Amino acid sequence: MSPRVRNAIVVLGALLLIFIIPQVFATFAVSLLNDIGIAALVVLGLILVSGIGGAISFGQAAFVGIAAYASAWLVVAHQLSPWTGLLFALVLTCGSAWAIGAVTMRLGGHYLALSTIAWGLAVPLVIADTTALGAHSGIDGIAPIQIGPWVLDNANKSFVLVWLILFFGAWFAYNLLGSRVGRTMRALRGGKILLASFGADAFRVRLTLFVVAAAYAALAGWLYAHVNRYINTAPFSLHASIDYVFMMVVGGAAQLGSALIGSALYIGLNNFLQDLLPHFTSRGSQINSLVFALLFLLILERMPGGVGRPLSRLMSRLTRRSRFFRSRHLNISPDASYKLSRRALPQRGTPLVSVKKATKRFGGLVAVNDVSFDVHAGEIVGLIGPNGAGKSTMFNLLTGTLPLTDGAVRLLDVPTADLSQREIALLGVARTFQHVKLRPRMTLLENVALGAYARGHCGLWRGGLRLNGQEEHSIMAEALRQLERVGLADQAYELAGSLPLGTQRLLEIARALASDPVLVMLDEPAAGLRLLEKQALARLLDTLRSEGVTVLIVEHDMEFVMNLVDRLVVMNFGSKISEGNPAQVRADPEVQAAYLGGDA
Repeated sequence: MSPRVRNAIVVLGALLLIFIIPQVFATFAVSLLNDIGIAALVVLGLILVSGIGGAISFGQAAFVGIAAYASAWLVVAHQLSPWTGLLFALVLTCGSAWAIGAVTMRLGGHYLALSTIAWGLAVPLVIADTTALGAHSGIDGIAPIQIGPWVLDNANKSFVLVWLILFFGAWFAYNLLGSRVGRTMRALRGGKILLASFGADAFRVRLTLFVVAAAYAALAGWLYAHVNRYINTAPFSLHASIDYVFMMVVGGAAQLGSALIGSALYIGLNNFLQDLLPHFTSRGSQINSLVFALLFLLILERMPGGVGRPLSRLMSRLTRRSRFFRSRHLNISPDASYKLSRRALPQRGTPLVSVKKATKRFGGLVAVNDVSFDVHAGEIVGLIGPNGAGKSTMFNLLTGTLPLTDGAVRLLDVPTADLSQREIALLGVARTFQHVKLRPRMTLLENVALGAYARGHCGLWRGGLRLNGQEEHSIMAEALRQLERVGLADQAYELAGSLPLGTQRLLEIARALASDPVLVMLDEPAAGLRLLEKQALARLLDTLRSEGVTVLIVEHDMEFVMNLVDRLVVMNFGSKISEGNPAQVRADPEVQAAYLGGDA
């Protein structure tokens, strides 16, 4: 039996189970499963924004409340359909998330977490003080959901809808994370500099995740209101938001399947303790809280990846090795990458980069001092000098990672002073980093596919609904082609974190090449490579030169550089001390004294 058929059977079995359970389980058990399904929807969104995106949110219950009250108010006060209420709830909740996120998603660390606590406290207080929303009494008499002739007016009848929505939400999230947009979401923890290096906007990606998570919360709030048919502010308090974070952490913050594991564990254990503790003590609620606090500490200590982490690791290992995974991501001929857009390279010898009197000061420290040089299309230029000479700072000035204090840089005759790092990358500048920036839990293929981000067009919806097949195939084909160029195609499905440092540098080069660059900037690419790997890298760079791609390289391996580059620019203490072909630079007495040694 093929893996594709086996997976189809599993999906059909799960769907069949959804229809069977409400027919054979008691109403109380079905009601408890409905609570688990609704909570899992919220946690699914929380995993996306916090577990994967790294933006800790303690306000998801507030979004659930906004949606629940929006739909309930529209249905009760204006006698409209719950389906109209769903549309209104989604628009209001996602709009609120966009407005809040536009302000808070630029924050980092504990400031972001504190801001989420602020709206998590504010929303229930505002609702409780609003008479039209029932104030502290809440809203009752909420109409049940109706689908054609079926009125879902009890737990058993609502079960199928709750779990179908959860099933679809999980399917959408899974597809999204495997798409062009989803890969940038998974790369968010690498920092905004990494994302900008291949043309993605970290703030926009983070805000998108935040709104998507709010949409999951809105679906949960709508279901909660129309399944229970009565709401008040208690289930949407800050305490409830902390419960959702607990479910995420317990299940496993970075695995989608952990949404269900964490929700089931929390709600099931909480229900069990509420039934058990009154038989032994009158302080059941306090002991209940103590049990969950101890459980939380135990999991953080013994299972920091959550209860679902071991299962996730096993499934990930099996999936990467399965033919189904390879047929989904690949089954690729590298020739398929031709469908991606390609840049027209400038004519060889055309001025590509012009640096005029570039200066960078950090307070009283002058890291780059009045440096000027040019780079022409189709040549390899080496930027060399001793440690602390200012080479990496110059790289950061050229790529927009750091702003100039004085002077000017032009790329293809376009001044870059007012351009962001992302905008410079979109002009065709690709780079690697002195300290490697890869996503260790992504495969080599996925890391390189990040580089082709700006060459694709499919967005959130097409990725989540899996309508991006042709473009995804082309991106993966391009990624495989670049992996072949650096000699890593046979490791395409391995995790990047398992590679030695030297090989990780080759992987970064492949990612840079996947962007179809005009200029490739390599920061110490030969560091950590063995002799044969250095020779292969030199052949690759020579091939790029013959294709018309321009290369600017910082490197300390003089034998590697001298046998490769067309020209050298030498820096020392932030200033340029020499420029010319390798023979001229080697013969320069100032260079010999500062860097190469007097006998060079």
